[in-house]
Amino acid sequence: MGLDMYAYVTAEKPSRPVDFEVKVAHRMFYWRKHPDLHGWMQRLYVRKGGTDETFNCVPVLLTAKDLDRLEADVQAGSLPHTEGFFFGASDGSETEDDLAFITRAREALARGLTVYYDAWW
Repeated sequence: MGLDMYAYVTAEKPSRPVDFEVKVAHRMFYWRKHPDLHGWMQRLYVRKGGTDETFNCVPVLLTAKDLDRLEADVQAGSLPHTEGFFFGASDGSETEDDLAFITRAREALARGLTVYYDAWW
């Protein structure tokens, strides 16, 4: 048990930025127990209109602007400290993976694909 976090890519274009369903998606990135990134994504989810208080198994669309903001926060070490049952702890060693994800996500967006985040805990 624990926090499993995923980024997916799809050719589908969801009709809203949160709480959508897609028929075909492919996993493009995976994190295990990186709660500070999850907390950042949860804040994004709420800003985009998400209302699920648990932020569990609910997707949030990622745009180029979101990735720019995420990159700045990762590089500044300013992801929000986040805790949760079975979440583990972020320790700063995730930065390289986070930046690699951002690069891959930007490449997918440049190809006209949709990128989104989802987590299960």
